[in-house]
Amino acid sequence: MAANVYASATVDDAPAEGTEQARVLGGATIDCPDVATRLTAVPEQARPDVDKELAALDEQIAQAYQRLGESAEAIRQDPGFADDRIVGPLEEERSATLERIAAAIDTVGDRPAGLDDLAACAVRDSGNASAQPADGQDGDGQDGDGQDGDGGGQEGEQGQAGNGGQAGNGPVAADYADIESVQPVAVEPKATKGASRGTFTSNCGVNENGLFNSDNVIAAPGVGNGAHHFHDYIGNQATNAFSSDEELAEADTSCEDQGDKSSYYWPVLRLQNGTQEQDANSPGGGIEGNAGEIVTPKEVTLTFVGNPRGEVTAMPRLLRIITGDAKSFVNGPANANASWSCTGFEDRQLKDKYPLCPQGSDVVRTFDFQSCWDGRNIDSANHRTHMAFADADGNCPSGFRPVPQLVQRIVYDVDAPSLDDGGRTTPLFAVDSFPEQLHKPVTDHGDFINVFDEDLMQEMVDCINSGRTCGAGAGGEEPGEEPQEPQEPTATPEAPDEGGNGGGGEQPGNGDGGEQPGNGDGGEQPGNGDGGEQPGDDGAEEPGDAGQQNPSEPPADTPATEEPVDEGAAPGGDEQPEVYASPSAGDDAGAGDPTGNNDADTGEDGDEAGQETPGAGTPTSGGGDASAADGTEPQAVTGGLAETGTQLWPAAAGAVLVIAGFVVLRRVRRT
Repeated sequence: MAANVYASATVDDAPAEGTEQARVLGGATIDCPDVATRLTAVPEQARPDVDKELAALDEQIAQAYQRLGESAEAIRQDPGFADDRIVGPLEEERSATLERIAAAIDTVGDRPAGLDDLAACAVRDSGNASAQPADGQDGDGQDGDGQDGDGGGQEGEQGQAGNGGQAGNGPVAADYADIESVQPVAVEPKATKGASRGTFTSNCGVNENGLFNSDNVIAAPGVGNGAHHFHDYIGNQATNAFSSDEELAEADTSCEDQGDKSSYYWPVLRLQNGTQEQDANSPGGGIEGNAGEIVTPKEVTLTFVGNPRGEVTAMPRLLRIITGDAKSFVNGPANANASWSCTGFEDRQLKDKYPLCPQGSDVVRTFDFQSCWDGRNIDSANHRTHMAFADADGNCPSGFRPVPQLVQRIVYDVDAPSLDDGGRTTPLFAVDSFPEQLHKPVTDHGDFINVFDEDLMQEMVDCINSGRTCGAGAGGEEPGEEPQEPQEPTATPEAPDEGGNGGGGEQPGNGDGGEQPGNGDGGEQPGNGDGGEQPGDDGAEEPGDAGQQNPSEPPADTPATEEPVDEGAAPGGDEQPEVYASPSAGDDAGAGDPTGNNDADTGEDGDEAGQETPGAGTPTSGGGDASAADGTEPQAVTGGLAETGTQLWPAAAGAVLVIAGFVVLRRVRRT
């Protein structure tokens, strides 16, 4: 078999110097049975030892695959070299590891049968090399004047290889398909009368802070580089192979709602453009064939949806879910679950191809997680059997109950690669993978650990079951949302927004994507304490608000006008609004609170702030310390001389009477 494999990879004339290893890597792979998926029953006490031994099996395959590439010349001269010097030693290592797994289980339970049969491995054709001539990858592509030859490609500087991809182990042209050639998918099952139709969305960013590692705390807890590829992480900021449940519960989160400390992670997407990333010379990175520029997602949406047949129940805290199969290329597609598409074409989905999107359209990567829980376990030995998918009609298997389904949508601003020259003009893109999985799109997968506060999880369930739209990233109702901070008025307010505050105009509320998004959705002036210039502003209507204007505009230094200042609005900076005693245009008399200490009394209560001062006929801004209701607020004297005289004559008459009384008193004393 080995002879046929390498014949297909080397039927051309003698390859360019330095490319033989890449040909072997791209033309063949190591195929071993996946032990983890077949261990459906492992006693809890044995799981730590079993998990470490399962990770050792992955490490053995990765090392064998590396030796496969390093032995290119020996394999070319002796086709039996791969079986004798690579596959044989690998099977011996696996046999010893499988025996340790059986012994660990045997100490606390029944020894599993048939593990010895899982030691056998083979070197098999990947399909990469043989597919290339038809796809234009040889000749003027990567092996000719493209990335491998003398035509200015990446082989000399960055190690770009003849079989696609920067590290020589994929992707290749056959891994891509034009999205416009894909047929639309079937319509979702129709919801019944008792369906849970609501949605809850959590906004946790796009990993803009660059949190990566090649661990997998679900599949390989306690083992560094257990994934053999890099993951993007959002949400919980303490997720690595060694994270305990307590550490996850106490960690920081990138989620807007701090009640969501869940961990969301997936393999990074890379451009095969020769960029040397932080892991270029590290296990899990370049050493294991994961090379190139890591692409930060343009958008990540985390939406929890209901069930078309009935209500959902709360996920248990620390529930773990893996969707998709990182080893689908050799395991087969039974557990594959990622979908690929393009914006504007999301009724067309690909499972085993990366999409070629038309200009102006972005790549979309979607995971629909399992939504049926066994009602008992937060994890299982193979990390699968405690969860299940609903059937086509939305029914869960017997003994399982529906929980909110996580639908994870990741968008990337990447261009369709130039397949005719092997990605030299526009680079190929692919997800990280185990080295022997060759970056195939079918190996894509996502991971989730539920670290929602229990109260917030219950709010999610109530929201979904009642058919509402909720959550920090939904642009709708926010469960448990606290009263908002007062907003700063403009000096000369304009007419109020017809749609109300947060009704979809230029100043949308609750983060619905307008020019001035609220609730911390990444706009220039995010709310909810996210470091914007005016934290706390999410566009929510304040008590007594009669049409709040754009709070991002500072008060203008303009003279007073006859228009009243915005009722119920509170000053939001050091400069306080002026209080006017009368609406006379151009009158500069009457300053606000001279102490500047008016932020404790403004905008908190619609019955106090912004009330009219009795007798003045003019609304104040609610900024003074004196109450308008008790009439003690000082008023400026205005009007002409005659008006002033009519106000002063009673005082003058009183003074005359006092003097006359004093004269009379002196005369009485003399007599």
